Amino acid sequence: MNRSGILLFAHGARDPAWARPFETVADRLRERAAASGDEVELAYLEFMSPSIAKAASDLVRKGCTRITVVPLFLGAGGHVRKDIPQLLEDMSRQHPDVRWVLSQAVGETDVLIQGLVDAAWQLAQPED
Repeated sequence: MNRSGILLFAHGARDPAWARPFETVADRLRERAAASGDEVELAYLEFMSPSIAKAASDLVRKGCTRITVVPLFLGAGGHVRKDIPQLLEDMSRQHPDVRWVLSQAVGETDVLIQGLVDAAWQLAQPED
């Protein structure tokens, strides 16, 4: 059985409240993915759990043979360009039967850029 997984990957922070929007994204994506049988996990680079290695292992344990890592970053800085590819190489060695795919950072997609424009515009409007 070929099952796909989506591994959402965020930076992490010391303040647990920082993660709430990312947890909401993961929950809503799980609802959407349920119809196709895809699995969704959320992982963090630092300060928070689970790590990307733990979340990846969870997806593999659930039978995922293709896992797309989606960086929940606004831009493709050093973490997206350097750290994540290295982490994917490590996971490929640990799980050689899995196809690993790295998507672009969500902040570089037109849909999120437009969402930021719309949100900024709305927030900048005077309250009457």
